[in-house]
Amino acid sequence: MSRTRTALLAAMALVAGATGSAIAAVPGGAGAAAVPCTVDYKVQNQWDTGFTASVTVTNHGAAKSSWAVKWSYAGNQKVTSGWNARITQSGANVTAANESYNATLASGGSATFGFQGSYSGTNAVPATFTLDGVTCNVDGGGGPTDPPDPTDPPPGNRVDNPYDGAKVYVNPEWSANAAAEPGGSRIANEPTGVWLDRTAAINGAGGKMGLRDHLDEALEQKGSGELVVQLVIYNLPGRDCAALASNGELGPTEIDRYKSEYIDPIKTILADPKYASLRIVTTVEIDSLPNLVTNVSPRATATPNCDVMKANGNYVKGVGYALNKLGDVPNVYNYVDAGHHGWLGWDDNFGASAEMFKQAATAEGATVADVHGFIANTANYSALKEDHFSINDTVAGKSVRESKWVSWNRYVDELSYAQALREKLVSLGFDSKIGMLIDTSRNGWGGANRPTGPGATTSVDTYVDGGRYDRRFNTGNWCNQSGAGLGERPQASPEPGIDAYVWMKPPGESDGASKAIDNDEGKGFDRMCDPTYTGNPRNDNNMSGALPDAPISGHWFSAQFQELMRNAYPPLS
Repeated sequence: MSRTRTALLAAMALVAGATGSAIAAVPGGAGAAAVPCTVDYKVQNQWDTGFTASVTVTNHGAAKSSWAVKWSYAGNQKVTSGWNARITQSGANVTAANESYNATLASGGSATFGFQGSYSGTNAVPATFTLDGVTCNVDGGGGPTDPPDPTDPPPGNRVDNPYDGAKVYVNPEWSANAAAEPGGSRIANEPTGVWLDRTAAINGAGGKMGLRDHLDEALEQKGSGELVVQLVIYNLPGRDCAALASNGELGPTEIDRYKSEYIDPIKTILADPKYASLRIVTTVEIDSLPNLVTNVSPRATATPNCDVMKANGNYVKGVGYALNKLGDVPNVYNYVDAGHHGWLGWDDNFGASAEMFKQAATAEGATVADVHGFIANTANYSALKEDHFSINDTVAGKSVRESKWVSWNRYVDELSYAQALREKLVSLGFDSKIGMLIDTSRNGWGGANRPTGPGATTSVDTYVDGGRYDRRFNTGNWCNQSGAGLGERPQASPEPGIDAYVWMKPPGESDGASKAIDNDEGKGFDRMCDPTYTGNPRNDNNMSGALPDAPISGHWFSAQFQELMRNAYPPLS
């Protein structure tokens, strides 16, 4: 939902062609020559002393192997941080040069970067931009004071927290699986997410309910009150570049298919007036954006697939497109996946990931207004709150951060991580009212092994290991974890800044197969799902901790379901 205006350059008059594109009229010439480049500069968010902006440069000339965009401010604006470009400033003059991963700028290709800045007085849009010394046409300059995009939903339609005062949809298919298990009736009426993990899931695959079926059922469950439906949007091209178990149907370059065959049909269904009374919460593309920070070169955790997805930009484009299109539906609430503390809590991951989220939220016509919040710990196992140690504790002369388990992370649990990430995202220009969701479906870690107090103070490791609820070998372990239990039951507004605890991952549905299994869903075999696997740099070369005999991801795993109930915390009655 772009908000743009066209600024005419003093040196040329722009003529609108039949296609609506801008061309530069050549004085005295017999025709029109293509402009060398176009810059679209948008102020995304602005407050009393600062702002965030997004800049897209489009190259209409020969392909480039490197590039630099320059402009000058008329006021006292200062760039304080940036992303997707190396931005420097001298006085009023700003230079934004490519990063190594986006150095190539094809003919007709675009590059987008963003930054945060400070100002006082007025915050005028720069009048002139150059690309490698050549003056560009300016297409943009929009900002928060521009008139709304015609497709933006009317203001005030969305509530601050969609979960407040509302029931949440119970997926009858999951409920039937749960109820069929011994003891499963105790939780069979809990709400869980509906995963749209391939194009066929939209209309229903393998005899399962399609999206319209779920929404029709939601209307039945709604009655006269409010009801939230939770959808997981999960089908990016080159999906899950660091975990083969949940690879998807689309290849790394198939962004156009993602848009036209997946997102567009979902939007059409969600926009049906029949469903306007539902509050539809989307979890947008789990695991994608964090991979572009932590699992790319030159990191030791890099994978070739993630390098490809960072270079082609299709994760960012796909997430931006999804936010833009789904955000057009007035009763849709988009929550972007934000990893978990055991993935992004380190200093070199935390800020970079927040900036990556901002980049995607301002790509493909999306704006920060299309993001209602973020979700942490989706389909993961990180403990909600560690009660027996904190990041500020010191034992035997060493900080808890020095323990093998914490390993210099700045967060020890999901609640502290989610609340801190929310503050960071607001500082980057997201709305101050954004809320966080935390997936508590499998992070209870109860049962006989749940500690009742801190560990021994003989060393920082005995102290942390003896007191921690999370019993994994390493926070990088993610597949069908042995010993895990159901966590806090879904509830609205449990803590400041937290919109809800949710069960977005349906308990009992596998994370991935423990051995290679042929399937028609595009899902591969990942050794992290093999209980005999001794690990890799992404889990500090620890054992995988996975349960044996697991089916492919998304399929029912009875043994896991029973273990989750057995180790539930709070316990099941």
